[in-house]
Amino acid sequence: MSAAPAQPRPTACLVLADGTIFYGHGFGATGVTVAELCFNTAMTGYQEIMTDPSYAGQVVTFTFPHIGNVGVNTDDDEAQRAVAEGMVVKWDPTEPSNWRAASELTDWMRQQGRIGIGGVDTRRLTRAIRQLGAPHVALAHDPEGNFDLDDLLARARGWKGLVGLDLARDVTCAQSYRWNEMRWAWPDGYAPQENPVHKVVAIDYGAKKNILRCLASAGCDVTVLPATATAEEVLALNPDGVFLSNGPGDPAATGEYAVPMIRGVLDADLPVFGICLGHQMLALALGAKTVKMNHGHHGANHPVKDRETGKVEITSMNHGFTVDTQTLPEGVLETHVSLFDGSNCGIRLADKPVFSVQYHPEASPGPQDSYYLFERFSAAMAERKAVAG
Repeated sequence: MSAAPAQPRPTACLVLADGTIFYGHGFGATGVTVAELCFNTAMTGYQEIMTDPSYAGQVVTFTFPHIGNVGVNTDDDEAQRAVAEGMVVKWDPTEPSNWRAASELTDWMRQQGRIGIGGVDTRRLTRAIRQLGAPHVALAHDPEGNFDLDDLLARARGWKGLVGLDLARDVTCAQSYRWNEMRWAWPDGYAPQENPVHKVVAIDYGAKKNILRCLASAGCDVTVLPATATAEEVLALNPDGVFLSNGPGDPAATGEYAVPMIRGVLDADLPVFGICLGHQMLALALGAKTVKMNHGHHGANHPVKDRETGKVEITSMNHGFTVDTQTLPEGVLETHVSLFDGSNCGIRLADKPVFSVQYHPEASPGPQDSYYLFERFSAAMAERKAVAG
């Protein structure tokens, strides 16, 4: 009887803080990274997900197996670099087959300094995350397959986690800048905004490019300021409205400096629109609290109900913290709720054009059901200017 063929030695491993180990095939950068592990159910947009600043401090498990099949290109980046710490996939990335591909995912991951692991039972891993909560993990890639498992376990257990961690400072812009690029459209791609109507200051807690493009497409002349901007710096630009962007980390930690700024803007009676972390920042400024979720919401198929219209939107989400509905003060209305778990997905002030949503209406990746929110923000600024004469 002939001997069974030798199995290839694993070149990557994922060590959970509870001691569970997943072996697989490494790609991208080599080395070790330590982070929180989450899963994303989107079937498209892996490049957008990896470059979404909201994923700082996280390794992403993709439940969809075909990751890498369309390659990567510079047009689909949501930030200047990859921000998610690493990726976990079921099948090793294959050679891309798409006319827009400029390079392969594996090469791009290496250039970006991000570690990937393939050949993992992502279904089993996803079930573990759902049941036990988002774990702290150490992800290692060594082409020789040499792993110090005790050290990796110690690293996973020693990581302090996202609670209390202000990551917006790490991903925000270093200085202010103007943005005029609009949403992608065939055949010209990203066209410039040439006739803006409203002056908007966007606070960058980790803003995605497509959110800024949506603002420009809704008629906004956008000036982006760093996350640490003060109310005085915002109001000095004489904006018609203020936008609060998405971003990573614990909202309570970022709120230490963001909440005073937002309250100053609210006192000026300007229209305010927030998304994701910006939604949580607004809620904190209005007196509510936020809490860490078990495993968060990460995907492009999340049903959200508009409580005021009864309409259900299919949305894109990426958050591990949520606004505690029970702490919303009088005068702050809950406008949207998740149909998955009933968690808060939107608020507004009863008497002012101030509103925010937990999900990502720019749909990158994801459905475009919620683009109307950018138009609502634009309409609020137009109404305020009309009243002012």
